[in-house]
Amino acid sequence: MKVKKFSAPSMTEAMKQIRSELGNDAVILNSKPVYTGGFLGMFKKRTIEVIAAIDPEVSPVQQAVKQKTKKAPSDLPLPLKSEESSHINIRPVHEERVNLEQELTELKGMLKTLQDPNMHYFPGPLKIAYTFLQEQELDVSIRTEIMEKLLSYWHSASISEEKVWETVNTELKNILQAKVPAVEGFQKKFINIVGPTGVGKTTTIAKVAAEKMLTDKKKVAFITTDTYRIAAIDQLKTYAKILNVPLEVAYNLEDFKRASEKFSHYDYIFIDTAGRNFRNEQYVKDLSEIIDITEEMETFLVLSLTSKQKDMEDIYRQFSSIPIQQFIFTKADETSTFGSMINMMSKYQTGAAYITNGQNVPDDIEEATDTVLINTVMGAVNNGPG
Repeated sequence: MKVKKFSAPSMTEAMKQIRSELGNDAVILNSKPVYTGGFLGMFKKRTIEVIAAIDPEVSPVQQAVKQKTKKAPSDLPLPLKSEESSHINIRPVHEERVNLEQELTELKGMLKTLQDPNMHYFPGPLKIAYTFLQEQELDVSIRTEIMEKLLSYWHSASISEEKVWETVNTELKNILQAKVPAVEGFQKKFINIVGPTGVGKTTTIAKVAAEKMLTDKKKVAFITTDTYRIAAIDQLKTYAKILNVPLEVAYNLEDFKRASEKFSHYDYIFIDTAGRNFRNEQYVKDLSEIIDITEEMETFLVLSLTSKQKDMEDIYRQFSSIPIQQFIFTKADETSTFGSMINMMSKYQTGAAYITNGQNVPDDIEEATDTVLINTVMGAVNNGPG
């Protein structure tokens, strides 16, 4: 097996390099964003580093599809002499086409029956796309939906690599729009931020509050119920002082109601909750005993993109007793795998409000629009294959 590393400004460019040097049968082994240069941690150049390989062994299905899609009329057998024709059956051109259509139909059926079909079953650039979807850890159902669309295009005519990535981009957007309700901005006065320990809730609150103050000119206030860790209160106090935002600490439900009345004339009241072991059911019960969850409150569940998807699902189920309006995904700068965002939003039909990608306040945060989400998955924000 020949293995080589490629570096390019976007996944599209990387695919062009791979295709040029290793051919259409290349397999992507790994891909990740790389940041170089910059000054004082800013203005860093972002590139995509991809490790690809070529395996000389080709599966029978792939070889058959490849041969039939590339066979030109000039490659067909010449007519045989009359004495030979009785011994050898010559198939007309339309029969080649029928067999190709049959194999593609069978491949579509295979997608529905196999939990995880081998990438070598796919023809041409389609297997590169499938490898990419696997590496991004998108659910099998989502990969199947996208590959069925790609096979439909391939059925009518061999499509270019550019068309492949354009289709992946479009199908991801279609999946989000079909399964995830569209929600714009905050709908309520009280913004309840919940999630397990270590996901960056307090820093995220500071970022969002700063955005609302600086961009939308809103008056904001803080309430923290995280009384388990003194450091957590001190951290939010520091942000409150920098932003010139009032802060109240709520040790019980009475404290929370008193703080809510005090801040009744503010546009948004951000609530910072304790980060504890999400597997402890008592944690969620404690929240309901301290926070007065009313109709004027919406809850945002913060999930780290460095977490396993199974853990994300366990976290969601643990907090399901509290209506979750939207997700906030953090630590996008600490991973190169983003399919879990699409998986969670699709599975629970819940949108995302923000994606964070660093510790800087008020920077390192973006609104989680469809374009931002998909470009993040595709590996190049604002410079993706679509």
